[in-house]
Amino acid sequence: MSSWRYGTPPSMRLKSEGFASSLSDPSGEFTLKSYCRSAGLPYADIDLPTPVGTFIAYGDAFQKRFAPQLDTRLAREIRPTGDGFEIELDDGARLSADQCAIATGLTGFQHIPATLGALSPRRLAHTSELGDYAKFAGTSVLVVGAGASATNAAGELLRQGAQVTLACRSAALRFYAGAEPRSWRDALVAPLSPIGPGWSKWAASYFPQAFRALPERLRVKIVDTTLGPAPAWFVRQEIEGKIEVLAGQRIAAARETATGVEIDFVDLENARSTRGFDHVIAGTGYKVDVERLPFLSPALRSALARVGGSPKLSRSFESSVRGLYFVGVSAAYDFGPALRFVCGADFASRRVSAAIAARRRGRATSVDGARTRIGLSGLDTPYRS
Repeated sequence: MSSWRYGTPPSMRLKSEGFASSLSDPSGEFTLKSYCRSAGLPYADIDLPTPVGTFIAYGDAFQKRFAPQLDTRLAREIRPTGDGFEIELDDGARLSADQCAIATGLTGFQHIPATLGALSPRRLAHTSELGDYAKFAGTSVLVVGAGASATNAAGELLRQGAQVTLACRSAALRFYAGAEPRSWRDALVAPLSPIGPGWSKWAASYFPQAFRALPERLRVKIVDTTLGPAPAWFVRQEIEGKIEVLAGQRIAAARETATGVEIDFVDLENARSTRGFDHVIAGTGYKVDVERLPFLSPALRSALARVGGSPKLSRSFESSVRGLYFVGVSAAYDFGPALRFVCGADFASRRVSAAIAARRRGRATSVDGARTRIGLSGLDTPYRS
């Protein structure tokens, strides 16, 4: 839960509905709903945003119940050994493993536009790096982006007493409407799913194995275009009319000055303008690129077949490096947009655990019809397209 604990103020709220925010346990019994009820906390399947602090407490309780042996040391480097992996931890200890699953979420994949690259960390931060916005009180802050991260940051900055301007390339902010009461006709035309209403989102949520059967180019297009920037409905009332919104503005350049930063903007009609701010916060999302996972040794990274910057995976989430699995956002190009969210963890965990257990038994296995041969070693490539 470190990305939530250290990169998000506990007062912020989840965009996902309550029914779509549960972690995955074998029997599916320790849901966010059951935790909130046992802890006496407010909860609803829809239309009641969950505070980040509640979600963190739920994650901690989940860990204590299902993984009490958790080792919190970080991996400094993972290296191939021919028959498995050597893992060097941040305290210098070394472990060996036959198989390894990478489940680091969005960590390391923060995207900051190149036009902001000249700014130093003293003036520029990505939303994932900010758990406390109090330091911005009394300052002028430019937030860049049109999605939930950017608008959540704008709302938190307001609460801390900052003067907020939000700039985005789109002509207007598109607020997600939320799961309002729906008729049977709504459910028929656009069924509700963990990642939003609509038949395509419903199919992506409940049939990730079918998504993988689509042509690679189509899978990439769907993941890249589904669930674009759409701030949550409850943020609208927090920021609308209270912050300056520079819609349809592209950042052409950014410079540090003696007192802050200068930003050159270009609008939709190519008119240019320059504005000054004390700080810039990038709510510009994430881009998966395994080259940005420094704990993977160069030998491992160079051996990974890829789809864009993501690892190319088998039906059991195994990469082209035998015994090395990737789950979460890194698996989205293979299994669909639901893998970018907590709702995709159940499918991924069952597939990966079945494959790992079968290989440890030292025999061939079939995972939902996908047969993998056991017994190869080193950097052989067992993935199937």
